[in-house]
Amino acid sequence: MTTTVDNAQTATDPTDALGTVIDDVIRPQAPIVDRDGAFPRPGVDALAAAGLLGLASSTEVGGAGRGMRAVAEVIERLAAECGSTAMVVLMHYAATAVIEAHGPHDVRAAIASGDHLTTLAFSEYGSRSHFWSPTGTATAADDDTVRLDARKSWVTSAGEANSYVWSSLPLTRDAGPMTLWLVPADSAGLSVTGDFDGLGLRGNGSRPMTADGLRVPATARMAADGAGLDTALGAVLPWFLVLNAAFCLGLADSAVAEAGRHLTRTTLTHTGAALRDAPVTRRDLARLMIRTDALRAFLGDTLTALETGRDDAMLRVLQVKALAGETVADVTDGAMQLCGGSAFRKELGLERRFRDARAARVMAPTTDALHDFVGRLATGLPLLDEANR
Repeated sequence: MTTTVDNAQTATDPTDALGTVIDDVIRPQAPIVDRDGAFPRPGVDALAAAGLLGLASSTEVGGAGRGMRAVAEVIERLAAECGSTAMVVLMHYAATAVIEAHGPHDVRAAIASGDHLTTLAFSEYGSRSHFWSPTGTATAADDDTVRLDARKSWVTSAGEANSYVWSSLPLTRDAGPMTLWLVPADSAGLSVTGDFDGLGLRGNGSRPMTADGLRVPATARMAADGAGLDTALGAVLPWFLVLNAAFCLGLADSAVAEAGRHLTRTTLTHTGAALRDAPVTRRDLARLMIRTDALRAFLGDTLTALETGRDDAMLRVLQVKALAGETVADVTDGAMQLCGGSAFRKELGLERRFRDARAARVMAPTTDALHDFVGRLATGLPLLDEANR
């Protein structure tokens, strides 16, 4: 498994503008996005204008050509302010990895310029979080087009993205377990078929979508027929899992920072003591900090493993999201307890981070599935049974 190593930063590094976009747009909009369940269009547009949607795109098509480490830092910083925005951008980068490898030049260039938002459309009603087992079909037509039929269960940025990296069963029965397609958002037969009123990540636009007789040209196929699973595991999964870990780190780190501020500035009138003056409180905060810093170190080691082609790179990739999902759940829960009743109010933003943090455990591959994958690698078994490939 390999990934792009960061090129030298240039004078026009788009990450230089990230702080301004966060300060001016994303942080002020975050409570509104959460309250209204609104897609974070102002933030996404500001990130696009700053060149950040093209951060992982090749310089050949006008992108910044940055690697996974730089992209992970962007996701971490976004998640610290607005989980919904971070998840939209995370899925865009994960889909971009496939399009960069197998997509058409014009779409790659549009992504690089910030004019195109993309996302993944993998999970289906029939197979749920087992994204490696699609049930949607692809059927060749006589006019060199392909008919796609499927019921996708949750698609981030549904109805908002310009394209979808779409999985299906192969055209040819024995070609392999999955084929990938690039589906334009304006394709006839493609529709959003439900709403999302969720506990957390309320503005990420994660909604069901249906393809009913959707037609794409045969050239919309990405990689060979049946090779979609290998592409998903080799190109998509490292980006998706590592960026999910960065997302969790951003949430956890911001929750710890907010808890620390609350304990420092809050005093008891009858004693004059700050909440931080209690040894047990300081101990509990320290535990949350240590958990968060341990995740940061593990994520850094995972990125190093990928960048240097270490033998344990795949193992680290599978481990890091499992570790991150459990860590962020525990840390945000602990921050809520430390801050007591104040944490239940909207002002601190802790309850929003607590809710957003619940998603990591159940996003495919779920934590349970990742534990199984890690155990398989550790005992010499293939990642998936042959029946699933």
